[in-house]
Amino acid sequence: MRSKLYFCKGEIAMQKFIVEGEKRLSGELKIQGAKNSALPLLAACLLTKNECTLKNCPALSDVYTSCRILGSLGCECRAEGSTVTVRASDPCGCCVPDDLMREMRSSIVFLGPALSRTGECILSFPGGCELGPRPIDMHLAALRRMGAEITEKHGMLCCRTNGRLKGTEISLPFPSVGATENVILAAVLADGTTVLKNAAREPEIIDLAAFLNKCGARIKGAGSDIVVIEGTAEIGGCEYDVMPDRIVVATMLAAVAAAGGEISLIGADRKTVDAVIPVFEQMGCGVYSCSDRLFAACNRPLRAVGTVRTMPYPGFPTDAQAPVMAALAKAEGTSVIVENIFENRYSHAGELLRMGADIRTEGKVAVIRGVKKLYGAKVRAADLRGGAALTVAALAAEGTTEISGVKFIDRGYETLEKQLASLGASIKRETIK
Repeated sequence: MRSKLYFCKGEIAMQKFIVEGEKRLSGELKIQGAKNSALPLLAACLLTKNECTLKNCPALSDVYTSCRILGSLGCECRAEGSTVTVRASDPCGCCVPDDLMREMRSSIVFLGPALSRTGECILSFPGGCELGPRPIDMHLAALRRMGAEITEKHGMLCCRTNGRLKGTEISLPFPSVGATENVILAAVLADGTTVLKNAAREPEIIDLAAFLNKCGARIKGAGSDIVVIEGTAEIGGCEYDVMPDRIVVATMLAAVAAAGGEISLIGADRKTVDAVIPVFEQMGCGVYSCSDRLFAACNRPLRAVGTVRTMPYPGFPTDAQAPVMAALAKAEGTSVIVENIFENRYSHAGELLRMGADIRTEGKVAVIRGVKKLYGAKVRAADLRGGAALTVAALAAEGTTEISGVKFIDRGYETLEKQLASLGASIKRETIK
């Protein structure tokens, strides 16, 4: 089948956010679909014989990249608003272009389904935000246990199978989200049953399994540390709603904590942010849930929170660490963050210092001493969540902040400036000339 891609993302001009701080937030916002769910769901479409329709799919650069990867593998993709339709009835490609692999770390999630569906996959090592080493050894070791032959030549991974992958027992040394997703995706069409131990328990894993089961897969235990996948010869397609983005929820809570005000987040699932809410309550914010909404009110000076430790789900998410740090920069007292997931996730701290924050980092520990005022400055986002942190800090800062590196923010937030402006923030996007 001829590859057909109905949209593509060309070169984008360098852009920046201009933020006038000290504007209280007020109003309601519908939470976008989750980036960390949409990407593996798009990869999962490669396994299906019939058309798949993903609704509530966020309009993000990483989503565009995923669709281009599907196109390179011989699939058809269409995007209309928040709906993406994928037809992978007869994929004809096995090579993922190097430039697409370099655009995002999560591109490795295409390895499992491509190998399982076509018996061959050639790809380079993934790129994306520089957050320190995120080795894919677990992914490769698991696929080898399932019968894959994997060699590295000239910076490329050449992966093949002799027939179908084989179901087996796999125990991950660490509950890696990406490795868990890759094993599940590879095992769906494998011959026999795969038992995955020490699996990641994130809500996005549950979302992936629910989508695949709706397509005809047989997966049990998603959301626990043991996932059982009974392989089948083929699966069909389905229509599915991508779950709300829990990291966007955490970011908006950080935004209202920093700027002050009262907001309502439509579609937010409190269960997925249970580890985050107590931190904001300790700061002095009120957070309440009702039906499909989450309400947050922050009308008093923030307080320090002691120690926050990032952990695998259901612990405090590493993706929420940076926005929370930005809010804590104005909290009275001293807070400590311990980053246990990635080795290099404090790049935003140096930029926050330019805005008057008092933050000291050493290894995996950051000590935040709250200051009375943050000040507008020219800062640069170096990664996705760090860019969100700088935006949160800018909302609380006195004067004007210019944030460059917006391309990183666009990887995970759907027009963040429009979302915040709808809540009363003074923020706009400009092209850097």
